[in-house]
Amino acid sequence: MYQIRIHGRGGQGVVTAAELIAIAAFYDGKEAQAFPSFGVERTGAPIESFARIDTKPIRTREHVYRPNFLIIQDATLIESVDITKGADDQTILIINTAKDKKDLKIELAEKNIHPIDATKIALEIIGKNIVNTVILGAFAKNSGLISLEGLKKAIRQKFKDKGKDIINKNIKAIEKAYRFN
Repeated sequence: MYQIRIHGRGGQGVVTAAELIAIAAFYDGKEAQAFPSFGVERTGAPIESFARIDTKPIRTREHVYRPNFLIIQDATLIESVDITKGADDQTILIINTAKDKKDLKIELAEKNIHPIDATKIALEIIGKNIVNTVILGAFAKNSGLISLEGLKKAIRQKFKDKGKDIINKNIKAIEKAYRFN
């Protein structure tokens, strides 16, 4: 079983990112689950969400304590949250930042850190600083757990009520992030 923990701030679509991972995994013929962890947090407060992917049914319902993958939507969290708690030398980290991985103060093997300027891609293509879908393009590429096609289908399903323009922009953004990484 692969376990994914997503860090971000309230209002950044952290919960939606986990849901999109799970939906994409289902489209790829896998078992998956997604769930958030938050209480009375407000917009801008640090939050986490989780996803699991496996080839067989997933019975556990606990938080992700030993992540195989970390997705960090907001690099400023490095200063205030232990984003690598439970990580080991195999954990892959995908982070939204314009910085080079050598300049990040993250205690993981440099080869396992994959920075992507998801903010730049989001502003360029979507027109808003909403990076949750963008960073999933990098996740699909670096994890191999979900396909780009599965992710596109998940976006179409999740955003069907938002209209074709939003769907098309998000798909274009994940394609660019996928190619970038």
